[in-house]
Amino acid sequence: MKKDTIIIGTRSSKLALWQAEYVKGRLEEEYPGLTVKLKLMTTKGDKILDAPLAKIGGKGLFTKELETDMLEGGIDLAVHSLKDMPTEVPAGLVISAITKRFDPGDAVVSPTYKKFSELPPGAKVGTSSLRRKAQLLHVRPDLNICDLRGNVNTRLRKLEEENFDAIILAVAGLKRLGFGERITDVLPKSMVLPAVGQGALAIETRAADKEVRELIAFLNDEETVQCAMAERSFLAQVEGGCQVPVGVYATPAGEGKLQVEAVIASVDGSKLYRDKLTGTAEDCEKIGRELADKLLAMGGLQIMQEIGLLMDR
Repeated sequence: MKKDTIIIGTRSSKLALWQAEYVKGRLEEEYPGLTVKLKLMTTKGDKILDAPLAKIGGKGLFTKELETDMLEGGIDLAVHSLKDMPTEVPAGLVISAITKRFDPGDAVVSPTYKKFSELPPGAKVGTSSLRRKAQLLHVRPDLNICDLRGNVNTRLRKLEEENFDAIILAVAGLKRLGFGERITDVLPKSMVLPAVGQGALAIETRAADKEVRELIAFLNDEETVQCAMAERSFLAQVEGGCQVPVGVYATPAGEGKLQVEAVIASVDGSKLYRDKLTGTAEDCEKIGRELADKLLAMGGLQIMQEIGLLMDR
């Protein structure tokens, strides 16, 4: 019997709800007779808001509860920001679709300064990402970068309340929630590379649920999948969670080729190793792994060991 109802598990933040509603809308448009329901859940990452992400476990903080419920049959699929997903998916689950990537950039929101370059020495900048912090400190070691947690609305409120000169947020999240006009600058990728999969949505299902996997197949964007696989294989090879100063960005390079650029930096930005590789898109995972090995050999391995997240390889 064909499924007539799909239950999507989602976190209850406004951005997570936007993402789940987007997938719900696409499914209802594609299958007019299908009933799609949302089940709102709270994850560990939503509950602990007074500590830096790096201190409470990094990746998986925003996915585990959803995955547990899916394995138990409570939901049929979960919609995540791809950048929140660990490189290893729990046994029994699989990423069945990755949507076309939206803007992967990092936005500057500042009430006073129109450009990042206009920030004065010692400016107070808010971000919850070690990736952003390390790359920004590499070019501007004078900045006072402070931890900033909470959903998009909370962070925008804290910008005013806590007297930040600027805060850094994902362009995609701001635009999806209708805050695009708040963006005062976008950091050039030559300065800050994005997080793995930034701007794309991952749809996770039970591996054995062939029917649901077939239902959502139309949402899968092949070009984004190849870029994401390159980026995720880089991260898996480096063995870094989301709270490691690693940025990686893959882009189509024409004629079936893919370019992958990545960075590994020390938390204080004093050391930074960056390089890129180009290969055939079919070899996306291999390119990611090779680039990871290259950066680790350049000095990235020492950084990872100093951070304490990578022991003997």
